[in-house]
Amino acid sequence: MDFSANLLSILIWLPIFGGFALLAIGDDGDAASSKAGIMRLIALATSMLVLLISVGLYRDFDSTTASMQFVERISWVTAIDAWYYLGVDGISAPLILLTTFITPLVVIAGWDTIKSRPAQYFAAFLILEGLMIGVFCALDGLLFYVFWEFMLVPMFLIIGAWGGDRRIYATIKFFLYTFLGSVLMLVAFIYLYVQTGSYDLAGWMDAPLGMTTQKLIFIAFLLAFAVKVPMWPVHTWLPDAHVEAPTGGSVILAAIMLKMGGYGFIRLSLPIVPDGSEYFASLMIALSLIAVVYIGFVALMQTDMKKLIAYSSIAHMGFVTLGFFLLWKIDGDSGAALGMSGGMVQMVSHGLISGALFLCVGVLYDRVHSRQIADYGGVANTMPTFSALFVLFAMANAGLPGTSGFVGEFMVIIASFKANFWFAFFAATIMVLGAAYTLWMVKRVIYGDIANDDVAELSDLNRREFIVLGVLAISVLLVGLWPAPLIDMMNATIDQLVERVGLSKL
Repeated sequence: MDFSANLLSILIWLPIFGGFALLAIGDDGDAASSKAGIMRLIALATSMLVLLISVGLYRDFDSTTASMQFVERISWVTAIDAWYYLGVDGISAPLILLTTFITPLVVIAGWDTIKSRPAQYFAAFLILEGLMIGVFCALDGLLFYVFWEFMLVPMFLIIGAWGGDRRIYATIKFFLYTFLGSVLMLVAFIYLYVQTGSYDLAGWMDAPLGMTTQKLIFIAFLLAFAVKVPMWPVHTWLPDAHVEAPTGGSVILAAIMLKMGGYGFIRLSLPIVPDGSEYFASLMIALSLIAVVYIGFVALMQTDMKKLIAYSSIAHMGFVTLGFFLLWKIDGDSGAALGMSGGMVQMVSHGLISGALFLCVGVLYDRVHSRQIADYGGVANTMPTFSALFVLFAMANAGLPGTSGFVGEFMVIIASFKANFWFAFFAATIMVLGAAYTLWMVKRVIYGDIANDDVAELSDLNRREFIVLGVLAISVLLVGLWPAPLIDMMNATIDQLVERVGLSKL
């Protein structure tokens, strides 16, 4: 196999095959046994190998072109002209790198904490990694849908098998919300296939679609992608899923799977039905601002750390859709591209920060077995290293300059100013609300006197936990202080998208 010619297939199928290998070998039910240890090593080695291979994607990526790169195209279902068609550009490549970066950290984080069926647990994450990369690579509509739907299965099992007391309720709710929205997306795909005779996404972008058709297709896409983001008011599945999911499940859900919704809007909705997207742009901006403001106030009321971070994720993902749909409210290409770039940076940044915060909650839960803010206080006295990292991630979540949380939000706010003062005014409230609910949590959990005997007996980070959180801290600071490589990677693709939807004045 030619490594460079099949790079994307390797990134997709290596973790999937690794996951099925773990399922085939299995474990003996004893998490402390040598066989379980071998399963952990196989999972870590596989995820690290995928990460190393993805470095080749970054190294050989040409940021000066908007054309698809690393393209693979093989006939798949000839009867309906469906192809195994893969490729990446400046929109998908950063999200693939985020996926390969987060997965090994999830494996390390669950090294000692997963006591039941560790082989199956790590296998689910490896299979999920391959499927998520497949979504970001697929350039054939049917292939995209297959990866999109099968992605639900490992997460369904992760929450249902290793989740909390109400895991069955949370799992069913998660599955129903995401599956029902996707069914309408499939209907839109079938219609586009009938109109064009192909599942090629690029061909769909050139299809002559009337205004009514574009509106209906946009609505079908909206119901699929809004659930994934998730946007208000179809967000209610997310807090339940996060609270009941194991730590690794929460990390992948927040860091990667929520990005599927934003990716769907920018990959499918905007270029395929630009007139329909323009028609609904005001609605999308309104829903995004409701998520930023209203959900921010909801986060202020939470007493469970996981729920607070989950609602915070909804508010911050509102910036993503806001940045994307400012396109039609700004005069000039530069402002439109700025909003879209800000939305993309926000997706990557949120993946790092939210993943880190859920891991921090997991560290505390492993020791105290509680997520309630009231059960903590004075953690800094017994866990100073952990507290320093937790505060860093909390400040990044609040958009502190110098962290990755500031970059994307600032870009979207500037783009909002170019569109409408009130858009910027309401968007900027996340800086205030984000600081309010984040500092409220930090004050009650980290600072003050030692609150109880459980906190007094806490031990600081072990080596495994320090490595995971330390790597994420470096990443948050690196993107915050030097975002140019990330922004440069996506610029050419975003500029082409702006031109495609008819905003170019050149």
